[in-house]
Amino acid sequence: MPSDITPEAPIDPELPIVDAHHHLWLLPETALCAMESPSLGLATAILVPTLRRRSRYLFEEYLADINSGHNIRASVFVEAHAMYRADGPSQLRSVGEVEFVNGVAAMSASGLFGQARVCSGIVSGIDLRAGAPVESVLAAHIQAGGGRLRGVRGNALFDEDPSILGPAGNIPHLYRDASFREGFSKLSTFKLSFDALLLEPQLPDLLDLAQAYPETTIILNHAGCPAGIGRHEGKRAARFPLWKEYMTLLSRCENIYVKIGGFGIPFAGFASELTHLPASSIQLATQWKPYVETCITLFGPTRCMFESNFPVDAAIGSYSTVWNAFKRLTHGASINEKAALFSGTATRAYRLDLAS
Repeated sequence: MPSDITPEAPIDPELPIVDAHHHLWLLPETALCAMESPSLGLATAILVPTLRRRSRYLFEEYLADINSGHNIRASVFVEAHAMYRADGPSQLRSVGEVEFVNGVAAMSASGLFGQARVCSGIVSGIDLRAGAPVESVLAAHIQAGGGRLRGVRGNALFDEDPSILGPAGNIPHLYRDASFREGFSKLSTFKLSFDALLLEPQLPDLLDLAQAYPETTIILNHAGCPAGIGRHEGKRAARFPLWKEYMTLLSRCENIYVKIGGFGIPFAGFASELTHLPASSIQLATQWKPYVETCITLFGPTRCMFESNFPVDAAIGSYSTVWNAFKRLTHGASINEKAALFSGTATRAYRLDLAS
């Protein structure tokens, strides 16, 4: 099991970092027990040990990770279906998560907990299939965010092989759904971006969405989630050219950015995802290199940003180790390229105010 107790010493510890993607949550025992059901799919089953170890991941736990030696200056929280309101109108219960995270951001902004401005940007979770009425929910999220809400994430994860996602899988082609698009169309009205979460075989759906709504900034999560488990097991290398072709087409849409990371989610079937032993940054960099280098080549440093995806990626190694892997992969990059990849792109894409 990956060790969070003895992280690697940080490489290039002065390099400023904006962690473009992390979560905060408190997972109840009932939820953890439910996740252990075999029917919930391969990906969840592989992650259960990590989720049990990191069932409490709040401000204190995240601070412990970011204080492991890297120069974390700010972070972006991404929805995790956490701290929803227990009562009130069902369509507004998700507002509770934004209220909770904005409170964490306010604590961090006090400066009492260090220089990092945790949760400077907030990406909330809203089911956009509500169509036009989603406007009232978006307005409630913006108010709860206290000026920090920057976007909404839409989880479209689906595969025709139910063993991969189990009941967690969505309806097929969610991003092409008319009611979803009616809700999606409201994002530009509120000047909000969209975080896209889907598997590599679904990337054509994202291409169609991005072309239909060029005025909306779309941030593709986890390098498009390459596929390598379930019906895709043993085929990751064979599917790489197809993933690259999809990413090439997406790179031509100027409204799309890419988050590089999330490789601890066991969709790709990397060796580091399927073992209980911690990986070194050298091992991680070797595994991730084709995907990381392709993303940067296609989109350029000014449209790519690195993410920790913690605590999920604690499944493969410590927080420090994950950032070391990214630093090894960009060893030959220029100062300006590193500045964009590690902080500049995230700051611009999420419109973060880090002047202080």
